Amino acid sequence: METAEIIANRWSPRAFTEVKMNRDEVRSLFEAARWAPSSMNEQPWKYYYALREDSGEFEKFLDCLVPFNQQWAKNASLLILSTARRHFVYKNKPNRHAMHDTGAANSFICLQANELGYQAHQMGGFKAGETYRAFKIDENEYELASFIAVGKPGDPSILPEDLKKSELSPRERKNIEEIVDGMIV
Repeated sequence: METAEIIANRWSPRAFTEVKMNRDEVRSLFEAARWAPSSMNEQPWKYYYALREDSGEFEKFLDCLVPFNQQWAKNASLLILSTARRHFVYKNKPNRHAMHDTGAANSFICLQANELGYQAHQMGGFKAGETYRAFKIDENEYELASFIAVGKPGDPSILPEDLKKSELSPRERKNIEEIVDGMIV
């Protein structure tokens, strides 16, 4: 049995073209996130985004990334910040599944991007304190999950040499036996 094409073709490029995303495409990414599964149907994710043409806002996102990610994410069509509400709305109890659920919603964004002919690259390399301040996020209420760069894959020659090498390397995944204990072959 083969893996669905939309999953098998998903990857995390660093080279992006200068293609603009339209607002309907952006909306469809968040619509996909809306349908992700979550504990108690809490949907604890909250997103912030900026299109590259919204230069001031886009720069705010870039400034929150570590320099390594800034050097390539600047070419993306869209930057997204994902956050997870720390407590269930119901009874305000801690939601230990919030980051997992937000990760699932982020995966749906990545798959929807692929469906639209884009790719998405999630990043954990960002400055947390600066991000909380820049977006005026209450650290007691929300945890920062990841930034996501979205765009059409571009020419790796635009990247610095070290990134170009990794961009052109074949995608590698662990063997299924390494990630599933007792896998039946």
